[in-house]
Amino acid sequence: MSLNNSALGSCFRPTNITLAERRLIASPWFAASFCLVGMASNLLALRVLAGARQGSSSPRSSFLTLLCGLVLTDFLGLLVTGAIVVSQHVVLFDWQAVDPHCRLCRFMGVGMVFFGLCPLLLGATMASERYLGITRPFSRPAVGSPRRAWATVGLVWAVALALGLLPLLGVGRYTVQFPGSWCFLTLGPEPGDVAFGLLFAFLGSLSVGLSFLLNTISVATLCHVYHGQEAAQQRPRDCEVEMMVQLTGIMVVASICWMPLLVFIAQTVLQTPPAMSPSGQLSRATEKQLLIYLRVATWNQILDPWVYILFRRSVLRRLHPRASARSRALSLQGQALPRGPGP
Repeated sequence: MSLNNSALGSCFRPTNITLAERRLIASPWFAASFCLVGMASNLLALRVLAGARQGSSSPRSSFLTLLCGLVLTDFLGLLVTGAIVVSQHVVLFDWQAVDPHCRLCRFMGVGMVFFGLCPLLLGATMASERYLGITRPFSRPAVGSPRRAWATVGLVWAVALALGLLPLLGVGRYTVQFPGSWCFLTLGPEPGDVAFGLLFAFLGSLSVGLSFLLNTISVATLCHVYHGQEAAQQRPRDCEVEMMVQLTGIMVVASICWMPLLVFIAQTVLQTPPAMSPSGQLSRATEKQLLIYLRVATWNQILDPWVYILFRRSVLRRLHPRASARSRALSLQGQALPRGPGP
């Protein structure tokens, strides 16, 4: 099938792919199974989160609210973008005939950018919340934390949506990508495409880098508390350790899933000579690389909920009963130590 963008919307680029090739690349069963497993995982995590938020302390409740926003975003991302991809794989419709004015393509492009950037921004937001909670525990008011956490989630959604809408305002373009089943930002040499691609890659990479920096400081602070001179006189803060383990897992998953795509986007739009020809065509190798990196990135939406499900204290205690016994022993030891004379 030869695509030509003459007399059509701006989302069509010239590509050459036959219907037989599309059937080999686009498997409806794999796409449908991937989406169903991902949505089921996120629903399970939301159910567990709903139970964990009841009766939790204010700092933990704030963290769980942000985590709930992350899992909810992952679920909606799989639902919205997955519905379009699975439908395209099942029907193998001609995008030119179904969407000649690019409305569906632009909608999917906005969704891909929005649901891709939100988990990275939320990961950095949770890292900032834990950094303040551990290093400056008295700097935040304790009342209304869940409400402020939901407001923070809404702010992150607004920022990601504003970025996703930029191509509709003329900064960058959304185009149909190989093998013709999805839409994403354009890796072209035009100033708008370069600016939008670099902005997306920069914000995503900045979020991952900020998460790494703040989580490293928070973990180092917790280690100092546990192994410092005052360790024997303090009750081990298992709740804070649990949150940091979960947050570190989320950061590692986001880094592995997203950094290859973010680096690839930046390298491609800055490539000299340009990777995209003046007619708007990419080499088949570049198109396949983009597809592979995008598929790796979408695994983030499946793995995020399992980080929380598996890295809870109840699960970790079953896997490491000796660590749990040591934690209880330290707690009793701290309570049994005699206190010095007070003022």
